[in-house]
Amino acid sequence: MTDNIRLPDELGHQLQARRKALGMSKSALADKAGKVREVIYRLEAGEESTVSSLFAVMGALGLVMRVEHAGLPTASEVAARFMEDDDAS
Repeated sequence: MTDNIRLPDELGHQLQARRKALGMSKSALADKAGKVREVIYRLEAGEESTVSSLFAVMGALGLVMRVEHAGLPTASEVAARFMEDDDAS
């Protein structure tokens, strides 16, 4: 898994994909990470959470974070994401 993640929901999709690939339920991941299940729901939805919760969940999934300079998402990337959300509703 080496996808570039630039928006919170992209991170959530990657966490969810890894959890499913490992055959883990949200409850099992929460237990392994030492967090409540709500944390898993929030992270996978790209919602607010703490950095420590993110690192605990990533560790439980066998993932690490690498930081690279890439700049912010462009206005068109953000607008496209909002359009996707509107289309899904």
